[in-house]
Amino acid sequence: MYWKYHEKAAEKGVYIIGSSGFDSIPADLGVIYTRNKMNGNGLCTHDGTWKSIIYGFGDYRNLKKLRNEANLKPVPIIGSKLKRRWPVSYCRELSSYSVPFMGADVSVVKRTQRYLHEHLELSPVQYAAYITVGGITSVIKLMFAGLFFLFFVRFGIGRQLLIKFPWLFSFGYFSKQGPTQKQIDASSFTMTFFGQGYSQGFSPDKNKPNIRICTQVKGPEAGYVATPIAMVQAAMTLLNDAADLPKAGGVFTPGAAFARTKLIDRLNQRGIEFTVISSSEV
Repeated sequence: MYWKYHEKAAEKGVYIIGSSGFDSIPADLGVIYTRNKMNGNGLCTHDGTWKSIIYGFGDYRNLKKLRNEANLKPVPIIGSKLKRRWPVSYCRELSSYSVPFMGADVSVVKRTQRYLHEHLELSPVQYAAYITVGGITSVIKLMFAGLFFLFFVRFGIGRQLLIKFPWLFSFGYFSKQGPTQKQIDASSFTMTFFGQGYSQGFSPDKNKPNIRICTQVKGPEAGYVATPIAMVQAAMTLLNDAADLPKAGGVFTPGAAFARTKLIDRLNQRGIEFTVISSSEV
């Protein structure tokens, strides 16, 4: 979308902000919130989401080709390079096994960090996302489901089967009927961010990070409650915080568009809460 519409939108003064729901707004703004607080100072889900995952994976090769053709200059790495975890790893901080999150969040956050670096001259944040899956039994189930999914999503007929029988192939996590009201009321989400950085005057070239921070973004059921809240408040921010948006129109990620606005405050007031859990300087 960026390569197709950005210049046209900029010419017309139009703002196109994609991924303005769950889970990209909590993830993208959560990174910005964590950075700002560090300051250098010391479940059943509707099959619409299931289809998005299927089409996203099915079109992966085309997306990769587009990114290669863009030939973007790598953003600088501040300090040591972020270490990637194993495909299955145990998260001591959350007492749960975790696997890499395969959604669009990582791409959205990286695009935001590129924009903030190139246009606002901010040091880019390195980012990786993982999802906790519980105990070892859940890990085994997820591995089998993942193998089935990755096999079927490669072929047209396989994608049709995945779309036709979401309940079967997702082990009940997705259905055409979506969640019941009882399931919605009982659902919530939590994103936990573990950040490390450097205090002012502390060189990242020869030293390890000396600031650690943990923040959380928590909210109600993701698809039917949190997403409408995020979308409406994003729209209200476009109307009310125009002076704090990028100067020209274009295609933006949520973080690029709303980094200097009051969107986080608006979300806090409406049940999507951004909080600092702990912060320390070594």
